[in-house]
Amino acid sequence: MELFRDTNFDFLGKKWPFIIASLVLTTSGLISLAIHGGPRYGIDFRGGTSMTVKFAKAPNVEQLRPALAAKIPGGNISVVEAGGAGSNEILIETELKNEKELDVVRRNMVTTLGTLYGSQSGKVDINNASAQVLVDRLREALVRAGAGGSETQMVDMMKAIVSYRDTPPRSGLLKSIDELSALPGVTPAVINVLKQETDLGQFTIRGVAVVGPKIGGELRQKAFLATLYALAGMMVYLWIRFEWIYGLAAVIAVFHDTIITVGLFSLFNKEIDLTVVAALLTLVGYSMNDTIVVYDRIRENQRLNRRESLEWLINRSVNQTLSRTILTGGLTFLTCACLLIFGGPVLHGFSFALVMGILVGTYSSIFVASPILVFWQNYMNKKRKEPSKPAASAAPVMTATPKAMKSVK
Repeated sequence: MELFRDTNFDFLGKKWPFIIASLVLTTSGLISLAIHGGPRYGIDFRGGTSMTVKFAKAPNVEQLRPALAAKIPGGNISVVEAGGAGSNEILIETELKNEKELDVVRRNMVTTLGTLYGSQSGKVDINNASAQVLVDRLREALVRAGAGGSETQMVDMMKAIVSYRDTPPRSGLLKSIDELSALPGVTPAVINVLKQETDLGQFTIRGVAVVGPKIGGELRQKAFLATLYALAGMMVYLWIRFEWIYGLAAVIAVFHDTIITVGLFSLFNKEIDLTVVAALLTLVGYSMNDTIVVYDRIRENQRLNRRESLEWLINRSVNQTLSRTILTGGLTFLTCACLLIFGGPVLHGFSFALVMGILVGTYSSIFVASPILVFWQNYMNKKRKEPSKPAASAAPVMTATPKAMKSVK
């Protein structure tokens, strides 16, 4: 399938606006990184506790933040809204320097949430209990009511209840115990026991991440090295397949894409975690693949049009691969844009990196990597045309012929 045929756009003639835009984005990103003291790392790289909590109603963040801070050593805690408007989700993060504090802090956070938004009757909170906890707390009551069945049946029933609770659109929050009456095996007698022995808290913990500071530092170092190794390996590959200047130009373009993407994360004050690093490595491969396709077409056109200039060859090659670039880049962009809009907070950083990276990477293959080849050839041609300085000529030597000697006599 081809969207464009026999196009003849002068891409390199329009390179300067894109080069200037790249310089502006790169400079802005680097200034932002310098002001903020580097990227804003997530819990994966800093070490600490991260907890995503969903509430039945919009929580009072101003009340929750000091209550949680009182349970954290040093009181350093971040409580921000997540998941978009109307989701009633918040993200609680705290950075800890001592690995021994991690489990204690996590338990204190859960206890504080339970005190403010959990069951106030002392009954088991069905919105935050596991299947095993429900079995242990309800076994005797179910047996007395003659509704428990065998141990296996009881366990299977509680697993079905937890699975139903965690499935969207409930996503961990039951509004009424009567909802469970539609489940297989949940008889009216079971519903009565649940109403007597359990309660519905106003929150549920969607996810918890606990990372030690030492592990976070190691992950940060390994992520940085993984990116460098990927770039070095690709440069060697391009050096072998094409010429060294092709490999250098491609790696410069990929560095350009990566620096701008990381700079945008700093400008928008977004965290960089392991999923973002995965997106950056994906971006490296995607951008390099797009550049190789253009380079390969340049090499083919050089064999067929040996007398044409490199600038003409590059324009011709980019026009010939334009349909492929738009199809692959456009479809990938649409997929990542859907993830950015509908993927939720967990995939937000990953999808944001890919959306920005695809936009920057697509134009860098045309307006950054290709002009480097032209600049290099122009420099080498100019260097070849410079006349070499003539060597200093020796003083002329006067020689006398026999005829001249006779006249002297």
